[in-house]
Amino acid sequence: MTVFIEDDAPVIVQGMTGHQGMTHTARMLKAGTNIVGGVNPRKAGTTIAFENAAGDMVDIPVFATCDEAKAATGAKASVVFVPPRFAKGAVVEAVNAHIDVVVVITEGIPVADSAYFVELALQQGVRIVGPNCPGLMTLPSTETSNGVNLGIIPDGIVGRGPLGLVSKSGTLTYQLMGELSDIGFTACLGAGGDPIVGTTLLEALKAFEADPDTKAVMMIGEIGGSAEQDAAQWASEHMTKPVVAYIAGFTAPEGKQMGHAGAIVSGGKGTAQDKKEALEAVGIRVGKTPAQAAQFMREALATLG
Repeated sequence: MTVFIEDDAPVIVQGMTGHQGMTHTARMLKAGTNIVGGVNPRKAGTTIAFENAAGDMVDIPVFATCDEAKAATGAKASVVFVPPRFAKGAVVEAVNAHIDVVVVITEGIPVADSAYFVELALQQGVRIVGPNCPGLMTLPSTETSNGVNLGIIPDGIVGRGPLGLVSKSGTLTYQLMGELSDIGFTACLGAGGDPIVGTTLLEALKAFEADPDTKAVMMIGEIGGSAEQDAAQWASEHMTKPVVAYIAGFTAPEGKQMGHAGAIVSGGKGTAQDKKEALEAVGIRVGKTPAQAAQFMREALATLG
């Protein structure tokens, strides 16, 4: 079984013909992702040659709209590499085409735009991942299938295993993947660091709790907002699987944005200490460093037998 999206799901890339889109489409294809099309109305009807995982050259068609791309390819996911001023329109187009999962990599999208398309996606039953995130990677559930690498998460760090990972930080996503690479993952989801995101930490926990192949979850948070506290409250009432956490930003000064748009402590709220206390109050161990969090995860798995 897979979580978030099935093995070998057909994927389109909005903004595939731009520099970032070209670079990461090539990387995703080499990782085995089933890229079936791009979307750019100005280049509709053309094709672009890429090398796939087998080393063969494949021509990927460019479509005018997401509706057209889905009708031609049966796309189940879209990855959005579109500049911030055009991102709202691109995501709304994907949502209205009823594409199951829309991964929004773009940084710097106005909060009002994100609020609009996140709410629209909720109404349409579409999962948004991001914005301002590294993406979503699922590992193949069988030896004969391919996983799905959507976004900019490096391939080849980890294999299939019993862990789920959700993170507000891209860099720490990769670090914890590396720390636990000998154990492996069902899926690694970069939730994104903006004030409003489509898949929150809590929603990721729900998905991992429902997935029979995921046995424990690593959650990486950071200062700002209350996503970690919300996740802790839900976990205390519903989570049957071990959760281990790491929170970035214990030394962050109040009132200063740290890296992400949502990473800011205001009015004494949203500190790393607040989040650590909320998580520990419901039995979720919080590592002081990524390495300690990884060790806590190993200890949690050992208790499962």
